[in-house]
Amino acid sequence: MIKAIFFDLDDTLLWDQKSVKEAFVATCNYAQAKYGVNPDQLEATVREAARNLYTSYDTYAFTQMIGINPFEGLWGDFLDAQDDFQKMRDIVPLYRRNAWTAGLKALGIDDQDFAAELADYYPQQRRKIQFVYEDTFAVLDKLKEKYRLLLLTNGSPDLQNTKLTITPDLVPYFEQIVISGDFGKGKPDPTIFEHSLNLMALEKEEVIMVGDNLLTDILGANRAGLTSVWINRHEKEQNEVKPTYEIAHLGELFHLLEKLHK
Repeated sequence: MIKAIFFDLDDTLLWDQKSVKEAFVATCNYAQAKYGVNPDQLEATVREAARNLYTSYDTYAFTQMIGINPFEGLWGDFLDAQDDFQKMRDIVPLYRRNAWTAGLKALGIDDQDFAAELADYYPQQRRKIQFVYEDTFAVLDKLKEKYRLLLLTNGSPDLQNTKLTITPDLVPYFEQIVISGDFGKGKPDPTIFEHSLNLMALEKEEVIMVGDNLLTDILGANRAGLTSVWINRHEKEQNEVKPTYEIAHLGELFHLLEKLHK
């Protein structure tokens, strides 16, 4: 019998990709007002520069293991105690400035002072902008009546807790919140799923894992022996990782849970 549901956070309950997009839109529109740049082109060049820079740092392997993407580096402070997070905290100010400097230069604008201004402006916008999927709270309201809920998210504890601080109504639904940066390994490592099971004193057969990312949420759940539910809101193509079930929106969980209880 299913007793609990483990949820991913980003792009499962929070619409993180849209939050990132809208923060870019606000920042690139700000640049357009000064230099007349095409905002879409600037966003594209900064995203490319950020990805390239991110992979060049010796913290990259750590960020991959914990699950921190380049665009989180553009606004996270990483005020966590661990040594690798301290290294990131030292790197990100220059990383941000260099990403925006390179993005502007790709469009023919060489203005390091303005790039530094944009590097500060983007985090301000991202902290103002947080989108939650429209079905998130309604579904959690119903689920909490019958099931125990745990949040299992990759990332820096400081940054993930910042997202939860921006969305305080989300926190009370969850009996436990597990963040990979606290645990030391991220999804898809099966040990973080096993750790979550231990926290809840549950067996793997009593839990389903719901997440949007095949290579982290679903692969990790599969490796740990949990029933995996891929929420594919945006009609992504499936890769070699096979979820136990696939849904298009959270409301489909109710029918699925009924089926699992038969």
